[in-house]
Amino acid sequence: MPFAPSFAPPGLLDAAATAARLPWSALADEIAALLQDNSVVVPQRAVLPLAQGGSLFVMPATDQAVAMTKLITLTPGNAGTGRPSIQGDVVVFDIATGERRLVLDGPTVTARRTAAASLLAAQRLAQVPQGPLLIVGAGVQGLAHAQAFIHGLGVREVWIASRSRASAEALAAQVQALGAQARVVPDADAAMPHCPLIATCTTGKAVVLSAPPRPDTFIAAVGAFTPAMVELAPGLCQHIAQHGRIVVDTSDALHEAGDLLQAGLDVAALPTLGDVVRDHRNAALKHPPGPVLFKSCGWAGWDLAAARLALRHASPALAAMDSVTATPA
Repeated sequence: MPFAPSFAPPGLLDAAATAARLPWSALADEIAALLQDNSVVVPQRAVLPLAQGGSLFVMPATDQAVAMTKLITLTPGNAGTGRPSIQGDVVVFDIATGERRLVLDGPTVTARRTAAASLLAAQRLAQVPQGPLLIVGAGVQGLAHAQAFIHGLGVREVWIASRSRASAEALAAQVQALGAQARVVPDADAAMPHCPLIATCTTGKAVVLSAPPRPDTFIAAVGAFTPAMVELAPGLCQHIAQHGRIVVDTSDALHEAGDLLQAGLDVAALPTLGDVVRDHRNAALKHPPGPVLFKSCGWAGWDLAAARLALRHASPALAAMDSVTATPA
């Protein structure tokens, strides 16, 4: 007996369809809007350690209209196997009816909302937003940050440092396909004087930046999200705290930002991205020029922002708008 063909149920989006609903500038704007929405509720995420070194993340969030949860696995052992390290879904519900509205691709949402949060921080805090941009780490987040900064800030030159020369060359080819120049460099510290924009997108297993930054540097550090993880040397964090400004993504950084905790900084006293967004007009007056570090650990609120944007833009047409918009909205 022949089997009837199977079709994905309505609202179940693969990686490409998920990305099409989450253009960079629009997602950064949605994150900014969410940070000013008092109805948003984001419980602390649950992280369940798994056998063989993996983790299961459960990350719910809601506002007055939408409830969602991200359910993903993080499997570091997949590195180099061809299987993704992050797998899972973001399930979105309508609060009024209880109806499941969307199932988004979890890794795509994670990559895009993380880079969009960095983009928003750079839009508000970077002194030289046009770059060049130095990316440390040539994986999924390295590509996402290159795309976000090229589309959202108009960056036209990207320097790439990675432990793997092959990965760096592959990312360079992807950057060139986006219309930007790309350069692979062997030493991230040596590249720092040439790049006022930096994104560290590694696995957070070791220090990858330690040199003093130039005074107009903006760094988005996204790879370390537990107290034991680190990308930035303690001395670098202390230098920026003394001579510039450190902004964390949320107050959860108090128990997640390994870079800052290992540097002995008072994380509880640091402003959040929400503080910056809500007080953007006065921020420049209150804080003199100096290097800026945006420390991002991840937050389900970013996933909720992605869910809200995806629901509003059922058509991928908005993505075409983003591809021709090289400056922040």
